[in-house]
Amino acid sequence: MKKLLIITLLFAVNPALFSQNNISGTIRNAETNEPVFSANIYFPQLEKGTMTDLEGNFSIGNIPQGRYKMVISSIGFASYTQEINIPSEEIQISLKPSAIEMEEVIVSTPFHQLQSENVMKVDRESVSELNRKGAVTLSDGISQIEGVNNLTTGVGIGKPVIRGLSSNRVLVYTQGVRLENQQYGDEHGLGINSKGISSVEVIKGPASLLYGSDAIGGVLYLNPERYATENSFGAELESDYFSNTLGYQASLMAKTSAEKLKFLVRGSLASHSDYKGGDEVRVTNTRFNERDLKAGIGFQDKKYKGDLRYNFNRSEIGIPEETGLQSTEKEPLLPYQKIDNHVLSLDNKFYFRNSSLDLKIGYQFNDRKEFEEHHEEEHEEEEHEEEEHVEAEDAHEEDLEPALEMHLETFNYNFKYNLPKIGNFETIAGIQGMYQTNENYGEELLIPDAETLDFGVFATTHYHLENWDFQGGLRFDNRSLNSESYQTEGGDIVESIDRNFNSINGALGAKYQYEQKLIVRLNLASGFRAPNLSELTSEGVHHGANRYEKGNAQLDNEQNFQVDLALEWRARHFEAFVNAFNNSVTDYIFITPTGETIESSPVFEYTQADASLYGGEIGLHIHPHPLDWLHLESSFETVTGKLKDGAYLPLIPANSLTNTFRVEFDNGKFLKEKYAFIRLKNVFDQNNPGMFETRTGGYGLLGAGLGTVLDLGGSSLKLGINGNNLLNKTYISHMSRLKPDNIYNIGRNIMISASWTL
Repeated sequence: MKKLLIITLLFAVNPALFSQNNISGTIRNAETNEPVFSANIYFPQLEKGTMTDLEGNFSIGNIPQGRYKMVISSIGFASYTQEINIPSEEIQISLKPSAIEMEEVIVSTPFHQLQSENVMKVDRESVSELNRKGAVTLSDGISQIEGVNNLTTGVGIGKPVIRGLSSNRVLVYTQGVRLENQQYGDEHGLGINSKGISSVEVIKGPASLLYGSDAIGGVLYLNPERYATENSFGAELESDYFSNTLGYQASLMAKTSAEKLKFLVRGSLASHSDYKGGDEVRVTNTRFNERDLKAGIGFQDKKYKGDLRYNFNRSEIGIPEETGLQSTEKEPLLPYQKIDNHVLSLDNKFYFRNSSLDLKIGYQFNDRKEFEEHHEEEHEEEEHEEEEHVEAEDAHEEDLEPALEMHLETFNYNFKYNLPKIGNFETIAGIQGMYQTNENYGEELLIPDAETLDFGVFATTHYHLENWDFQGGLRFDNRSLNSESYQTEGGDIVESIDRNFNSINGALGAKYQYEQKLIVRLNLASGFRAPNLSELTSEGVHHGANRYEKGNAQLDNEQNFQVDLALEWRARHFEAFVNAFNNSVTDYIFITPTGETIESSPVFEYTQADASLYGGEIGLHIHPHPLDWLHLESSFETVTGKLKDGAYLPLIPANSLTNTFRVEFDNGKFLKEKYAFIRLKNVFDQNNPGMFETRTGGYGLLGAGLGTVLDLGGSSLKLGINGNNLLNKTYISHMSRLKPDNIYNIGRNIMISASWTL
């Protein structure tokens, strides 16, 4: 791996002797012929772009010779795409005015298409847009996307749920590499700060063709913020305050770009006290602190582009057990987690005349520690809580030995070759892999020391016609999993395992588009998930679940097949969409009681049975012309999950309906990008609880916000105030892990934010 990294870096600094290629042109309004200022010109495959000046002119240098897709987008205009042969004459392009919101390039799919051109439906949202809706964490913000929910343990721990599937069934990508941070555990969050993430893309459904194992439920793709445009400097200072948790987060960023080299660095911190439910009672030990550092170095020449990124995240998160001590302190009590996560990635792109080569390599180190009380005390409740608080303060002062300490190291590689285009066919072939080790250093052991080796090979192709697009591909994967034997607290020996899991998967999709108004997509895809170490090797009491869990070393792959139908209608005055899916899962892994009792705890064992999930999303967006500043949005989402015997699956989100009224005004001499919104989210009763769950009542949450951008000449100041659960509703989400303890979700929360950009 070290040799491979050195060779790749040598390629990066090797001066390429190729001719200089530039492209220039002018962008104008198709109706008035006036120049379009600040239009974005972008080459997705090159990841290179610029913006037009006051006269609508643009120029981009250092472009390799070949044929590339150019995407032009601007607020108030329909996005435009065109293939350009480089070198090229000066081009003239006219954009058509449109009330439809500006499209962005989708990165998580292989051919970097606009959403309207994509065969696979992908939901994309900018993180700034999610944050201004009052999200406390990144996982909280992602749950604003239709079909995506948040499995929570308080406000500090959250995991994405896509159409009823979560944990190891949803794959997370960051910095272009798969995130590996022991995501099998419900009590373990993403470990990524939202600051420095530009946008989120969600693939709903099996994506094993592109990403391999663990993408059976979908993919959450996090795009890092871009570097500054060529020959420019930028800086940003952000701060947010949260009334409910008396919390704050702050972030400072600086970036600069020359003709070839680019640099970026961002530091962020956040701190929150215990949150209050709608009953004004704070939930003890839901406090958390976070420190985050992101940095990047980019290099781009005429034939090579490299992007070296690093992210360090440290989180100290309290593990709530009861509602007791009322405090606004921010240092976690016992028990709590201390998690360090390092992600280092290098993205290499080599450009040839009619093809290109992508090589992504990544290294991750996850250090997870959990600190617990080492003895029980039998005192009165108030005295116990007071001593617990003192003990927690001493814990931070004396550096207690962790009860649990796990080191997870992961090496990733992703090699893709974009073949020369043949007629209307675009084809990509590649290999992906991962080498991973898990080591234990604490007294307790959740999963044994183990090694995991993944290898996958795939090919996918895209065929384009005037109104039709087709896309398909095949993939083979092998996962080798080896664990060491270990002794349980009860003295039993859990034998080592040496297993190999293989799977062949494919995908086939078609898209039909009629006059840029009607888009119909039909996708068929299979996926797989190899069982994780917890499911294979568990043997002991799981204190968080109050049960004795037994793994099953004979578990097979989960294998699924999903049919997904998506319809979109885009007109001048409104847009509408309907998404429907049916996901059949063979050998779905779940946990079930055996009727036995060990150490006074009921025994549960992992087993398998066929399951199915079905449902979808429907939405409407009205923006009546000429009142283009007025937006009415409504969306409904539903999912049902069942085992073959008719029993309902656990952790399936309840049906919900969200209605939003918002206004946006872009014009103004000093106040720009003005907005205001009011939103009502109705979550219906969950009357189909899974095994070991109970029914959950419905509720309605009212939110609102407003904001603007102050133009300060050479800089700008963005201000916003947003509120969630404004009526201070007392409710419990079906997706809350604190529901069995009858602990309410967060009550009224007002977020005040300010961002200064240079």
